[in-house]
Amino acid sequence: MKRRSVTRRRALAGLACAGAMATPAMARAAGPALLGYPSSGPAAGRGLGLVPPLSCTPGTRPLTAGPFYTPQTPRRTSLREPGTAGEPLVFEGLVLASDCRPLAGAVIDIWHSDERGRYDNAGFRYRGHQYTDAAGAFMFETIRPVRYSGRTPHIHVKVQGEATRPLTTQVYFPDMAEANARDRIFRDDLVMRLERSGEGWRGRFDFVLEP
Repeated sequence: MKRRSVTRRRALAGLACAGAMATPAMARAAGPALLGYPSSGPAAGRGLGLVPPLSCTPGTRPLTAGPFYTPQTPRRTSLREPGTAGEPLVFEGLVLASDCRPLAGAVIDIWHSDERGRYDNAGFRYRGHQYTDAAGAFMFETIRPVRYSGRTPHIHVKVQGEATRPLTTQVYFPDMAEANARDRIFRDDLVMRLERSGEGWRGRFDFVLEP
């Protein structure tokens, strides 16, 4: 009986050890939650062909999220709404590590005001998130937000990679110099590259995340 008891204790200990080892493995398989969204790996290739810069800053400057952030936005590429009067904007770029290495599967969550300078705080108008592809690229189809009292036009962004801290910041437009100069939150290192594209605009900003 004593031998059987010892054997049984060893078996139970072995099962407990196996369970302890299996739990982290299962957690790794599920992936960490990024900004509250499940980590599902890189998105399908977008084929944007964006070339990473030759050198990267230590990390993109963080800025306040402001009072209008809404979590758990829809996963989508297009934020454009039917009947909008806003100017079309394609907002694209790369999510990179400080050594300029693309971060695949990073979550990027954006939100901004509408063509009247108003935020939708009841729904998800001009709000959405997506994952970067294997090249670290993202692309949103949206509109250009307009300025409102005290603020120059801007896009709010939260972004996080699987091995990085979350970044909260804002991105600005280069052709709004007077409004930018009057905005106390504005920072010139957060200005996107912007060009005309058909009937609308195409803007690019690359985010560099700290480990």
